[in-house]
Amino acid sequence: MNFSAWSIRRPIPSILLFVVLTLAGLLGFDRLQIRDLPDIDLPAITVGVVLPGATPSQMETEVTRKVENALAGLGQVDHIGSTVIEGASETTLTFRLNKNMQDAMEEVRNALSSIRASLPPDVRDPLISRVRTSGSPILTYAVDSASLDEVDLSWFVDDTLGKTLLSVSGVGQITRQGGVRREVAVELDPTRLKSLNVTAADVGNQILAVQQDAAGGHGRVGGGEQSLRAYGMARSVDDLANLPIPLAGGQQSVRLGDIAEVKDTTSERRNMALLNGKSVVSFQILMAKGASEVDVAARVRAAIAGLATRYPQVHINEVSSTVGFTQQQYDDSMRTLFEGMLLTVVVVWLFLRDWRATAISAVTLPLAVLPAFLVMYLLGYTLNTVTLLALTLVIGFLVDDAIVEVENIERHLHMGKTPFQAALDAADEIGLAVIATSLALVGVFLPMAFIGGASGVIFQQFGLTTSVAVLASLLVARLLTPMMAAYLLKAGVKLVPSAQPEAPAEPGRLMRRYLRVLHWCLAHPRKTSVMAGAFFVLSLLFAATLPEDFIPADDSNEVTVNVTAPPGQTMDDTVAVVEAVRAAALHEPEVQSVFASIGLGSQLGGDSGAGIGDVDNATVLLTLKKDRQRSRQQVEAALRERLGHVPGARFSIGSGDSGEKYSMVLSGDDPVQLQSAALALARDMRGLQGFGNVSTTASLLRPEIVVHRNPTQAADLGVSTLALSQVLRVATDGEYDINLPKLNLPARQVPIRVRLDERSRRDLDALGQLRVPARSGTVPLATVASFSVESGPSRIERYNRSRNITVDMELNGRSLSDAAALVDALPAMKQLPPGVHRVEVGDLESQKELMSNFLFAILAGIVCVYVVLVLLFDDFLQPGTILSAVPLAAGGAFAALWICDFGFSMSSLIGIIMLVGVVTKNSILLVDYAIMAERDEGMSRTDAIVDACRKRARPIMMTTLAMVAGMLPMAFGLNGDASFRAPMAVVVIGGLLSSTVLSLLVVPVVYEMVDGLRLRGRRWFSRRPPKAIAPVPAESAG
Repeated sequence: MNFSAWSIRRPIPSILLFVVLTLAGLLGFDRLQIRDLPDIDLPAITVGVVLPGATPSQMETEVTRKVENALAGLGQVDHIGSTVIEGASETTLTFRLNKNMQDAMEEVRNALSSIRASLPPDVRDPLISRVRTSGSPILTYAVDSASLDEVDLSWFVDDTLGKTLLSVSGVGQITRQGGVRREVAVELDPTRLKSLNVTAADVGNQILAVQQDAAGGHGRVGGGEQSLRAYGMARSVDDLANLPIPLAGGQQSVRLGDIAEVKDTTSERRNMALLNGKSVVSFQILMAKGASEVDVAARVRAAIAGLATRYPQVHINEVSSTVGFTQQQYDDSMRTLFEGMLLTVVVVWLFLRDWRATAISAVTLPLAVLPAFLVMYLLGYTLNTVTLLALTLVIGFLVDDAIVEVENIERHLHMGKTPFQAALDAADEIGLAVIATSLALVGVFLPMAFIGGASGVIFQQFGLTTSVAVLASLLVARLLTPMMAAYLLKAGVKLVPSAQPEAPAEPGRLMRRYLRVLHWCLAHPRKTSVMAGAFFVLSLLFAATLPEDFIPADDSNEVTVNVTAPPGQTMDDTVAVVEAVRAAALHEPEVQSVFASIGLGSQLGGDSGAGIGDVDNATVLLTLKKDRQRSRQQVEAALRERLGHVPGARFSIGSGDSGEKYSMVLSGDDPVQLQSAALALARDMRGLQGFGNVSTTASLLRPEIVVHRNPTQAADLGVSTLALSQVLRVATDGEYDINLPKLNLPARQVPIRVRLDERSRRDLDALGQLRVPARSGTVPLATVASFSVESGPSRIERYNRSRNITVDMELNGRSLSDAAALVDALPAMKQLPPGVHRVEVGDLESQKELMSNFLFAILAGIVCVYVVLVLLFDDFLQPGTILSAVPLAAGGAFAALWICDFGFSMSSLIGIIMLVGVVTKNSILLVDYAIMAERDEGMSRTDAIVDACRKRARPIMMTTLAMVAGMLPMAFGLNGDASFRAPMAVVVIGGLLSSTVLSLLVVPVVYEMVDGLRLRGRRWFSRRPPKAIAPVPAESAG
């Protein structure tokens, strides 16, 4: 059925169809969420185990290894990675993409249940969770008040603000940095404890026994039923100080205030926040997976505005936001999309010189893009950099079919036909070519939807979005464009002289030169083929010089500086280093504000995390001015130079995003050999020129006070190692947070922490006099144990159940492939000790996966295009002619990357895949017309291909220039940060220009060679004599 003819004769159904699609597309666009990048649902589960006060080495031995061994046997586990710090261990299981996560959660729970009894008794129940938060914090706020002190301000953030914001849709987690937690401190006098033969644990247990309400059954008084409750809790600090503590041996009790100082104070500060050098209480917002940064930020800001109205004495100031960059990227992408549309329409008008024909072609753009928005909404996609990039890149492609249709209709008009008849005949004549070009593009993009791995998610959204837009443009070209031309164009309108190919006038100067070169190529097919082959070989050699990256680093408005002070330093020491970083940063004119967070923050609505983590790690966030003169990378390079003169800490610049650093991970079971190899590698890497700081986790050793139990004396007295650790833990840090007694107030519970006074906690002799439970009574700790100061790792990283050490090197603008090649050639890498091996993780692993997926996509795209062309042309050989244009695009693409100082990355590789479909469009127009001229007009092979080149050169140039114009704003980066968009546009423009020029010369030669091969094959088969058929003997009579 000829749909174009049906639409021309019955225009109402087609108009109604596109009205419905347009309205549905607008509705889908209105409901699409705005994000920076696609929401990649990583198949990962985290297992967190907390044992406050435990050293990393102890956590690794007692907890992490057991958890990893239990989880290693689960199905479809890709990687197991663990991070161990003081008091906490987090193990992350990464599954393959097709793993059912509900089943995975149940399998993890069952595996951990089987080892729960083998974990230390003081370990809290493991926290199992899917990775539900997306990325890093999107909003950071600082809170201050002139009428509230730090304690009340912290409680305001934890309680009032936390309850309000956690109920906001899309908020996944809120973390408070800085501030303090109210706490009742019971600081024991060790001398009094020793004289009364009382241990710190005895005091804590007595307070815990009293500070709780206990159910007592039911009473029946007065004919009714009442619940019974045992009540004896202290309601104030004074009541707690008067609490009697029973003494051992039947002695009278002693008042708590007589053996300890009881005071209402705050917990020990384990984290801190600084804004421009001033201590503040801050909080950060992490969004839930599947939410939109822009929508979540808008709802959070509205909620905070409501809080500001209700609590005018509290000032909540936004410190930093990644949402602005996301919104800017969206605005820039939409602006680039509209600019591309405008430039495309201008190019069409310059060729057609008629507003009616231009309008008919331009209508294709919105009518093809809007249905894509509808499908994106139905598939759960978002308006992100990838999907908007896909639509921006195909702007030139979308108008191609309409240009070819309109140009062909105009040619028939100049034959003297009416617009109605011209539309009927031209649409029927060009129909196969239009369908073939569109399906060829879909054949290239659709296989991208089936690529696996993390990069496959990016490919999938790009491929499906592009395919839908191309199919929509095909629908417009076959239904709407001929119908509009039939009713809107006027007969006899002369566009330009060259638009009359049937006129007897001589071709223009440019066309005459082109035909002269074309005839030479047709007369010298071998020389033409050799030159084309040489061009392709040179392209491959040229490509070998291009660097490789995963995703180019962006130019956002934030710079992250990670500070690592020597382990064991105090909070004040770390603050001094952070202030030095702030002073160095403020010398850069682009820096607007400096926010720093020290230690680990506490999660609102969950465990406070007190006592977990060290205070020697800090993150400094520099907010840059929007109207700055230098890029973020240039500011980082200048800052790196300044930080080289700041003593007392190690620094690394970057938030861990792709394109910022090269990570080499060494793994092994022998910690000594592993550390030696990592230190040697770091030393060699520091000698490489042109890179930034080199940091490693190998040399991070923290001081530890080790208690050595005397086995003989301890056995004689009945003192266990567990008893020693419990006494020391309670005396120095108090009980675990979850076991602390609470002082009940009207709106909150205040923990009561029992431990020695600060002076005694600093004195090893005082700790040695602590009473330890023994077989008969208590004995001094020093009689059964001794102290020594040693060192141990402050942080342990594990990968696939082995320790690993990471050596990071800041790329400083260099490519990932350059860094990998130089590091692989270092002596330390060539002389790794036995048992130590490298592990490919991070950007390097993603890059290799990307290259593998790229090769699959290229091969699958070429195969799909070939299959589509074979089915449409009903020929196995001529589709090869059409695909001969693909290698011709390589030289232009690689040259454009080199000229613009780009390399192979995810964006440029997607552009190369796109070229496969784009360059086939021009070849299809030539081959389709040549076949039709031979078949229908009786032309010779040479005359047919020359006539095809003469008549189709103009629409080919029109479509090429339209596509180039649509991508120029993106290639030049006219709108905001084009670090991801520009390489793709540059590849397509370069490859399109080279393939268009060369395909107009090489494809005709290949057409003649293939057609000659087909004819020789047909003659060869026709000359073969048929096989003789033996006569069947006649049956004998009778």
